[in-house]
Amino acid sequence: MYDVVALGELLVDFTPSGTSDHGNPCFERNPGGGPANMACAVSKLGGNVAFLSQVGDDMFGQALKKIVEREHVDCSQVYLSKEYKTTLAFVGLDEAGERSFSFYRQYGADTMMDASMYDLSILSDTQYFFLSSVLMAEGTSRDMSFTCLDEAKKQGVPVIFDPNLRFNLWKDPKEMKECVKKALKYCHIVKVSDEELCFLMDCKEIDKAALTMKEQYNIGILLVTKGGEGCVAYTDQGKVIHKGFAVEKPVDTTAAGDSFTGGFVKTLTEFKKPYTACTLEEIAHCIKVGNAVGSLTVRKRGAISALPSMEQVQELLG
Repeated sequence: MYDVVALGELLVDFTPSGTSDHGNPCFERNPGGGPANMACAVSKLGGNVAFLSQVGDDMFGQALKKIVEREHVDCSQVYLSKEYKTTLAFVGLDEAGERSFSFYRQYGADTMMDASMYDLSILSDTQYFFLSSVLMAEGTSRDMSFTCLDEAKKQGVPVIFDPNLRFNLWKDPKEMKECVKKALKYCHIVKVSDEELCFLMDCKEIDKAALTMKEQYNIGILLVTKGGEGCVAYTDQGKVIHKGFAVEKPVDTTAAGDSFTGGFVKTLTEFKKPYTACTLEEIAHCIKVGNAVGSLTVRKRGAISALPSMEQVQELLG
């Protein structure tokens, strides 16, 4: 039994790494992709994870698959495409460590996944299924995403969804909003940033937007992250707040949200019962661990390479 089966992109993040002797910007090649980051976070914390993805059969894709395998994630359904190349993303960081992305992704391998290639019976052997909206932006991977959502629904597997909105990947923000809202109808646990929430619900009042989203889409646990201010969880039993762990000077926030989700999900699975049976205190603990994982991740450069171990998380938690 897997704790999580994740579907999503696996790509290269070229992260700023100083300047050359000639004064030109240098970039470090790091593994990335939100669902890959989340999967590795769960695994590094001791969870059992499987990952469904596609990369190019090129120097980047071959290296990426090996890196995720080294994190003890089941990559038996991460395919190397002979036809499509691995997606590349160049990361820009400002003085506060906040990131922006420039994607090189048209006909990238992650956009051209075909559901017929995958054995989706794996969803009958997992506690949770996770995905984000990035695969839905273009190509055949949108159909793959909704095929998996239909299968998860058929199997009765709770769906965890991170909208992870990337406006520069979509031709039309209206199309993005419609697609994400279609996906929300399948979801049981949703992790969304405060900015994403306000955009999706056309409402600047976070509490109102959150309660509307939760009720409209019948979401069991809605996690609203607020960057350095922590997270608020809206549940059927009430609201839970954890203000997070202060990080004086973040180095790189690239995988902050992904690692938070990984910490939350891994802790949730440890209770060995349906999420609907968890108490507010248990959910609060999940959020606390998620915030700890996220705060440790942003103290290093990169994504997967920056993820903490359970020992490091426990040390922060005291």
